[in-house]
Amino acid sequence: MTSLVQQELADGVATITLDSPPNRNALSVRLLADLKDRLTWALAEPGCRVIVLTATGTVFCSGADLKEQRAAGAPVTGALPEIFTLLWESPKPVVCRLNGTARAGGLGLVACSDFAIAPLPASFAFTEVRLGVAPAMISVPVLRRVDPRAAAEYFLTGEVFDAARAAEIGLLTRAVPEDELDATVAHYTEMLIKGGPEALAITKRLVREVPGLPFDEGLRRMTELSAERFTSEEGQEGIAAFWEKRLPKWASP
Repeated sequence: MTSLVQQELADGVATITLDSPPNRNALSVRLLADLKDRLTWALAEPGCRVIVLTATGTVFCSGADLKEQRAAGAPVTGALPEIFTLLWESPKPVVCRLNGTARAGGLGLVACSDFAIAPLPASFAFTEVRLGVAPAMISVPVLRRVDPRAAAEYFLTGEVFDAARAAEIGLLTRAVPEDELDATVAHYTEMLIKGGPEALAITKRLVREVPGLPFDEGLRRMTELSAERFTSEEGQEGIAAFWEKRLPKWASP
């Protein structure tokens, strides 16, 4: 059976591509199972430093597969919670390259990624309430990214909004002209590969966890972490490379 998610590894970047254009890359049970397998592969692959999540066709992801949801005992979301967790907790940076429009559950994938870049013509909507359901699971990552007022506006109305607005409210990192999409994604992946793998994984956690710490506790814990990183093997290699005017081992060809 042909996989609905493709994988490719080149120059430290693992590209994972949703490949089910006939149903606009909807989150079917098969697609979710394939996506989980591909993400597990990328996370375990030593040659992978950065993950790019994208799709074929003109739609990035249309959300849940509604044909499946009509059946008795509908799967609802399949492996989606595990996939959200894999993306959110990935020690390797995840860049979401939106090839086009995204709706509902597809926006959960966007929100779980560290970077999200979309072409300006793309549109977005949380359509759940218009179907009589709720943006339940996707609210977990989305509400950690999006301004609360904007989340209320779009969760409750289901209104379609454009890529520029998506960037304004925090759902996207950048909204760019279509002909700049690949160059912008490459800009981020090339910068990310320059970072130490351990440092990137730790810094991802800082972005999520430090804002929730009491100020004094945050300073205490970060002081300890700073000392640990400067004395770590990776930290010492980075400092040596700086003084010796060379690339560190992790960024060397």
